[in-house]
Amino acid sequence: MLRALAQLPPRKRACVVLRYYLDLSEADTAAALGISVGTVKSQTARALQQLRPLLADSSAPSVRPLPGNEGGP
Repeated sequence: MLRALAQLPPRKRACVVLRYYLDLSEADTAAALGISVGTVKSQTARALQQLRPLLADSSAPSVRPLPGNEGGP
């Protein structure tokens, strides 16, 4: 997982870590990064799209959005 996260651009990585590891809300993540909530949503969705194939070959479970975050931009 850490190797896959390291392959993400910094903003996408930050969104994923703040949202899913630190369990911050979209609003709190946006405030922490100085970006809009919409940007948090789109960057997180794109990051998860990038992570899925990176993790597909590993034994780790697949990354899935939290309920309510399934949609993209």
